[in-house]
Amino acid sequence: MVTVGFVTIKLGLQIPNFSYGTGVEQLFPTVIAQAQEADAAGFDSVFVMDHFYQLPGLGAPEEPMLEAYTTLGALATATQKVQLGTLVTGNTYRNPTLLAKAITTLDVVSAGRAILGIGTGWFELEHDSLGYEFGTFTDRFNKLDEALQIILPMLEGEQVTFEGSYYRTKEAFANPRFRDHIPLMIGGSGEKKTIPLAARHFDHLNIIAGFDELPRKVAVVKENCEKIDRDPATLETSILAVAIIDENVTADVIPEDFRQQAVFGSPEQIVDQLKTKVLDVGVDSVILSPVTNINGYQPGGITAVAEKLLPLLNESRS
Repeated sequence: MVTVGFVTIKLGLQIPNFSYGTGVEQLFPTVIAQAQEADAAGFDSVFVMDHFYQLPGLGAPEEPMLEAYTTLGALATATQKVQLGTLVTGNTYRNPTLLAKAITTLDVVSAGRAILGIGTGWFELEHDSLGYEFGTFTDRFNKLDEALQIILPMLEGEQVTFEGSYYRTKEAFANPRFRDHIPLMIGGSGEKKTIPLAARHFDHLNIIAGFDELPRKVAVVKENCEKIDRDPATLETSILAVAIIDENVTADVIPEDFRQQAVFGSPEQIVDQLKTKVLDVGVDSVILSPVTNINGYQPGGITAVAEKLLPLLNESRS
């Protein structure tokens, strides 16, 4: 079920790594500091990655990576306003009934601030190393489709009996529940499967694509909503932007693989880039993923960006 007009994300913060050049005793205090700065600066959501090893391009597999839902539960007690979720949960890592229980528990612990972000799962190294079945993309998409038939009604308070190719349940339910509807976000940009699925079931689509691809993806989102008589404005969209908040940084220091997802420079320069590359082409929201493993976490950077970006985001929604 889609809750029409349910606003989920305007300006989000993703914490993409836990490598700060400190000992492990300072690792989580640094995570808390970032989340609390986002909370105070007007961000409406904070996300962590649902991974067990660090991702290619961000670091070596053995670099620090906290388990997502344990981390979010702890952040719920350290923040006041921000919504909390994963960008995004790998469906293959948990039985869908366990995920439904985890997200409803997070919603209770945070007093109604949980977001369920979900996707097929893609990091093959984690699957092979930790013993999760990987399979083909079609296998993983079909698993996600079955999982949603279990998770979504459980979040709505129903008892679910299901017999599928991958999962089965018997009168499965999740209590306690804080809200009747938890915002639903899917990550991806596949035009044949992911975007149609988002149009059918989700409140929010995080578009995983380069800046140059966004105009087409926005058009496809609109087309898929209109096919099922859904107002396209009720399916929010966002993009995850890698942010290097440093006025001395130039484009040539950004790896080529990241240039279509990265913004850089002073807060003013970053906001200008986001306006031109994201907001002006019709994407509703921005989730910043600040690079912190160059000089560690630097307080104040995301606050400075938020001060200049929030007025533009508010204007685009008025």
